Amino acid sequence: MALDAPLALDRYVVDVLMPDLVGHDGRPSAFLVYLLIEAEGEKAPLGYSALAERTGLSRRACQIAVAHLARRRLIAIDRRAGNEAARFTALRPWRERKA
Repeated sequence: MALDAPLALDRYVVDVLMPDLVGHDGRPSAFLVYLLIEAEGEKAPLGYSALAERTGLSRRACQIAVAHLARRRLIAIDRRAGNEAARFTALRPWRERKA
């Protein structure tokens, strides 16, 4: 992704999701991982090492964050065969409720 490319965030992510994940759940790492997955879209697979490098978190913190986000149904995980990195997709359940 180009560094000068703008990143559009849904207002809900900042106004509701951030206080929920960081304050209520006590999982700021999950919020960082969600932001990265949201920013990447479905462009490329991200392994835990890549998540760790890109967020500045440990690999284990990323594993815990991904598990938490999956439990909360905020991401979908597509595990490929073999040792290929998983593809993560940010979900937006707040949009589905409005429809």
